[in-house]
Amino acid sequence: MSELASVDWSRAQFALTAIYHFLFVPLTLGLSFIIAIMESIYVKTGNEQWKHITKFWLKLFAINFAIGVATGIIMEFEFGTNWANYSWFVGDIFGAPLAIEGLLAFFLESTFFAVMFFGWDKVSKKFHLISTWLVAIGSNLSALWILIANGWMQYPIGMKFNPDTARMEMQNFFEVALSPVGIIKFLHTVTSGYVISALFVIGISAWFILKGRHIIMAKKSMIVAASFGLVTSLFLLFSGDESGFQVTRTQPMKLAAMEGLYEGDSRQGLVMFGMLKPDKQPGDGQSPFMFDVEIPYMLSLIGKRDINAFIPGIDDLVFGNEKRNIESVSSKMTKGKIAVDALRTYQEAKKAGDKEAMAKAQNLLEANMNFLGYGYLEKPTDAVPPVALTFYSFRIMVMLGTYFIALFFVVMYLCMANNIESFKKLLWICVWTIPLGYIAAEAGWIVAEVGRQPWAIQDLMTVGVGATNLGSVNVKISFTLFAVLFTALLIAEIKIMLKQIKIGFESHA
Repeated sequence: MSELASVDWSRAQFALTAIYHFLFVPLTLGLSFIIAIMESIYVKTGNEQWKHITKFWLKLFAINFAIGVATGIIMEFEFGTNWANYSWFVGDIFGAPLAIEGLLAFFLESTFFAVMFFGWDKVSKKFHLISTWLVAIGSNLSALWILIANGWMQYPIGMKFNPDTARMEMQNFFEVALSPVGIIKFLHTVTSGYVISALFVIGISAWFILKGRHIIMAKKSMIVAASFGLVTSLFLLFSGDESGFQVTRTQPMKLAAMEGLYEGDSRQGLVMFGMLKPDKQPGDGQSPFMFDVEIPYMLSLIGKRDINAFIPGIDDLVFGNEKRNIESVSSKMTKGKIAVDALRTYQEAKKAGDKEAMAKAQNLLEANMNFLGYGYLEKPTDAVPPVALTFYSFRIMVMLGTYFIALFFVVMYLCMANNIESFKKLLWICVWTIPLGYIAAEAGWIVAEVGRQPWAIQDLMTVGVGATNLGSVNVKISFTLFAVLFTALLIAEIKIMLKQIKIGFESHA
């Protein structure tokens, strides 16, 4: 019981770190590009007002950038402290993208950040502009390599297991780097950051207009952000569609949890909204919903690009479906246990110098390697993620994303009509929409990470196996310390930003 408690606390600590880290990252990803666009307008037009606008948003970017770096470094260290078994098992693969991120992307953005922030009167306009764009590109390249690593956890490819070291070893770097799951995860995640940043700029600009301060500069900021937000939110819609296609292909259990789908069917509809029955269990025969409203055929269309396609449900995936050639979790568990035993036999035979036994065990291991992680499940239903949390989080993300598209369109139209200041209620809506962007992004990460449980690496390693064997007391202490530290950092950032916002554009006017 104490071991389970330790694993749960390690999961909670990593979730805490990731949630706080992703409060800072999206603003870095998107605001860097918005600032670069604003500075480009300044260099193109020579209008000093755009320089003041750029420098104002740059200060807010710098505050967020510094605190985001701190939380990101801590999260990477946790792979060694709390997830040592995971790091040992896949460090050869998982470590490569993170190393590239540190050596190339982070070096690029941190180097030119100094020029961008301190070099206004020390370098030429064009060089400063180039530096600003390089910071934006560098921050997004950092996200690329981190999300390639995360995508590999969701869809492990390009590797081979070495029974001598009990580690996965990279066989094809380009297969890992160009994984369709990793690429679409990058595009969808960074685009959500762009939307958050656009909402941030629009909300603060709306506050200035409501207060009757810096109205012209606020409106200029708002139209850049609304245009940027509308384009990126529409792309977010398309990348979400592609993400759904990849999830159907590589993680069907996650898709079933996202939809609360227990019994698969052809021409499967997409649930727009509904309420799950809290006592619903796999295989119990009862309907999963108290009520639901769905769009006919849409899940089959998104998942398989065919309205007639069959989409498996949780019951199909857990108990198997011979008609659809879907293997049961029990069968996979049997193969997984064979793989675990074969690895143990191989290592024992190696110690004894029995090459014949080693070869036999290795053949058995290779034949069942794809099911290794199932050998550590206690019962078939352990392969089912938390359905309710995944289902509701997905709908929160989608509904808010749809709302953002409408908001960007309305704001951009009114700004272009030069009439935005007349709509006071809309301006207040813009202000209070800022936190909704973060809620949508965090809900998306819940879908991505909770939806793939119990796997640390899909089908190959459970979170329980990947965790470091630490005492639960130690993890509880570090969890509490991090919770206090991250909360203090968040409060400090909000206070510093609010102070800078209250100063407004005046220090640059």
